[in-house]
Amino acid sequence: MRNLLRRLMMVKPTQVRTVCDLPAKPTPTVSPKRCYEDAVYALNNLQSNEATLKKSMQYPTSAFLKSRLMPEHLQAVGLKVSDLDDLKVIHVAGTKGKGSTCAFAESILRHHGFKTGLYTSPHLVAVRERIRINGKPLSEAAFAKYFWDVYHNLKAKEGLDIPAYFQFLTVMAFKVFIMEKVDVLVLEVGVGGEYDCTNVIRHPTVVGITSLGLDHTRLLGSSLQEIAWQKSGIFKKGCPAFSLPQPEGAFQVLQERAQERECSLSLAPPLFDI
Repeated sequence: MRNLLRRLMMVKPTQVRTVCDLPAKPTPTVSPKRCYEDAVYALNNLQSNEATLKKSMQYPTSAFLKSRLMPEHLQAVGLKVSDLDDLKVIHVAGTKGKGSTCAFAESILRHHGFKTGLYTSPHLVAVRERIRINGKPLSEAAFAKYFWDVYHNLKAKEGLDIPAYFQFLTVMAFKVFIMEKVDVLVLEVGVGGEYDCTNVIRHPTVVGITSLGLDHTRLLGSSLQEIAWQKSGIFKKGCPAFSLPQPEGAFQVLQERAQERECSLSLAPPLFDI
């Protein structure tokens, strides 16, 4: 015992290891693949359920008014609506062909040396396809990074609900395109135009209307004239607008809306006429 006490007295303080001095256990890391899959799972939980969709059909105006919260959602993730003014935006609405029109426009601009952003819907295989930089979908790692940044910022904002699937992705897409400093953004409208959440853009470079038809009639109206009114909601003062040939009544509505919004409206001939 005396020998043990003598040895302990000879030990220097620096030789004594406490629990705090012990090496910490390695923190388990989450693989990028798992992080992405968790992001997709969380995003899918933002899908509107059947009851919500039915309510939207019964009260379309109140459903559309949710898009008016876009400024608050943008602010929650560190953006202002005025930040979007710096983007060179080609905004496209329509019933048929708007996705392919956006893809053609993006490809032409990219092959002329511009750094492009493309936002379209729906996706074919992976949700990452909706947000593209230079023609390529976001990588799983980039998607997860931006998703969780936006998600946690929105979650932390008191008094503001996290937006539903499409509106969430739209907020995220704007964040991506601004952070990635694209030269031009080709932006496809989700549904309609007037009340679509993409219509938070105030100063597009140019807007386009593709072929109009009867679609989403409970939300947009039961006639081509009503649908034309909704689609032309993306017209902005001083911004040139182009439209494919439309049925007479629908095109007249587009002309009236262009006059109201003080923007020029030109007719784009079909490709086989060029």
